[in-house]
Amino acid sequence: MTVRKAWIVGTAVVGGSLAFVMLLVVGVYLVAGNLVNGARGGSKALAKGSVPAAYQPLVQRYGNMCPAINPALLAAQLYQESGFNPSARSPAAAQGIAQFIPGTWATHGVDGDGDGDRDVWDPRDAIPSAAKYDCTLAEYVKDVPGDPTRNMLAAYNAGAYAVIKYRGVPPYAETQNYVRTITTLEDSFAAPTTRLDPSKQAAGAIHYAQQKLGTPYLWGGNGTPEQGGRFDCSGLTKAAYESVGIELPRVANDQYNAGPHPSRDELLPGDLVFFSPDPTNSRAIDHVGIYVGGGYMIDAPYTGAVIRFDPIDTAKYFGATRVTEDGAKALPSAV
Repeated sequence: MTVRKAWIVGTAVVGGSLAFVMLLVVGVYLVAGNLVNGARGGSKALAKGSVPAAYQPLVQRYGNMCPAINPALLAAQLYQESGFNPSARSPAAAQGIAQFIPGTWATHGVDGDGDGDRDVWDPRDAIPSAAKYDCTLAEYVKDVPGDPTRNMLAAYNAGAYAVIKYRGVPPYAETQNYVRTITTLEDSFAAPTTRLDPSKQAAGAIHYAQQKLGTPYLWGGNGTPEQGGRFDCSGLTKAAYESVGIELPRVANDQYNAGPHPSRDELLPGDLVFFSPDPTNSRAIDHVGIYVGGGYMIDAPYTGAVIRFDPIDTAKYFGATRVTEDGAKALPSAV
């Protein structure tokens, strides 16, 4: 797909006096050659609010149980399995936040909180059990060549015997996809340790959003003809990235996991910026816009307003995501 390297030239009035002129997305391309991603490996701190506050200390603690895992990887597994829902049930009888099936829980469940029982529905038991199970699998396949974390994840999906038999990740499409998904999602839960590559599709996504300036807001709006081309906040960001070939989830708090998280002073045009009444929990995010530079975003704010430029520096500013194709593809279809 050809990405439109658009110059963004906008004029808006903020507070009746501030002229908003000449936002140049070309900066994305000028810096693209100078930024590099860091490699995986070692313990990783969790990105701010990426794990609900009630579970963050557990994930941080038990994510360091053995060298094959880290807190961001454990968080990615929990998100993939249940979306951090401690009451989750699957058609395959998997239970709880870590989605243990009863037989596996009977063998590998632990009393993480020391209250005398092993409760698959209690995250204080289930999260340390998930970490212990990962580490047990890693020990089973420790003599297999290759990356220990990838081999552990493959054993989680296909069984340790298959990993030992094939001397690494087995040639099963489901297993290879599972390993790729978790290691990609890991980046969306880790606090970045290096500067992040800008999105190659950023300018095209902004170009799309700019064409919608002045369009009335519609709650639940996806921009369809039946809806008069109107959007809500996450409908607009989803459509903007869809226009350049990246399929995002529909809901803002799931869009937050579509890539790594630049800090406020590392924002680049095209980053998605998020807002929440709870600064400790990405699952509470209730608004999203697309950053255009200079402290401003294009967003669909609320009923009665139109798609417009708004400042991002408000009390509810939560954080940002640099959308990547791999990150978006890794997101579960329903969490």
